[in-house]
Amino acid sequence: MELRTLRYFIAVLEAGSLSRAASTLYVAQPALTAQIRKLEDDLGAQLFERSHAGMTPTPAGLQLYQDARRLLSDAAAVRERVRSLPQGPEGSVTVALPFLLASLLMGPVLTALKASHPRIRVFVLDDLSLLVRKAMVDRRADVGILVDTAQVDGLRSRPFAREAMYFCGHDTAGTVAPLLQRGAPRTRHPRIAFADAAAQPLVLQSRRFSIRQRVEEAAASQDVVLNIAHEHDSARVIRSLYASGAGFTFTPACALPDAGRRAAPWLVARVVEPELQRSYSLATAADRPLDAAATVVVQALEHQARALIANGRWEAEWLGETDAPPATRARARRPAR
Repeated sequence: MELRTLRYFIAVLEAGSLSRAASTLYVAQPALTAQIRKLEDDLGAQLFERSHAGMTPTPAGLQLYQDARRLLSDAAAVRERVRSLPQGPEGSVTVALPFLLASLLMGPVLTALKASHPRIRVFVLDDLSLLVRKAMVDRRADVGILVDTAQVDGLRSRPFAREAMYFCGHDTAGTVAPLLQRGAPRTRHPRIAFADAAAQPLVLQSRRFSIRQRVEEAAASQDVVLNIAHEHDSARVIRSLYASGAGFTFTPACALPDAGRRAAPWLVARVVEPELQRSYSLATAADRPLDAAATVVVQALEHQARALIANGRWEAEWLGETDAPPATRARARRPAR
């Protein structure tokens, strides 16, 4: 006995004739007649008295009518309950990452997750790299992207990406442009020797920040003195200073989409001799396996990072594993030059 046959039976009983029911159901009358006869054979009971006036239900037919309506109602309720069950992973995931990287990465990640996994709620802690690490150690975040940090006690880390550092600012006096070197093939930006960059008026954060630490290490290795014009801890103040022409700064490649959209004499050049680099690792709690929702978020972060690198929006080198096709994998692993 099929639900469809029960619907046909109810339609015949309520219409009072096979012809009217067939018209309502958009079914040929011979096919409908065959369905009713098969139902009677299956049940071993006559369901209708047939006459020239139409179809009159027998006591067995009336009983089946009541039971069939209840069965169809129960079937509809089952279907609705199944459809309303959560589709895919569900839960909340907190991601901590440096705010410069967050501006590039999290827009595409959150947009993709909203479409593919709407029941996963993602909370973002975008902060300075020092505070991102602290958020992971304090268990205030489930997933973190750490800067220049291979391993931390209590965390499980794996390589994520590596990017170059750039020198940028307003060359209002026109003194920096002659110092630029031609860029390598397939790159949008010229290059500048670190010693030449260090001699310009600089706006930098204090030594406790990772970018300043990289600059200080390069200066020590080259026996170069940094020409610091302004020093502030606030990244927003630093940005305001170099944007207003108060000096130049060093910035990672992930910030270039914002830093590069300025009118001349705005200058962006890749730092070489030595080249300054910044590495990222993806961290999770070592003693707590990822749940289904956090696993989806990690996969989204990795997928979007690979995509940004492959399409040239992020001048970086992918360091993690990839399930991309070979051609895409080759582009993603190609270091920026």
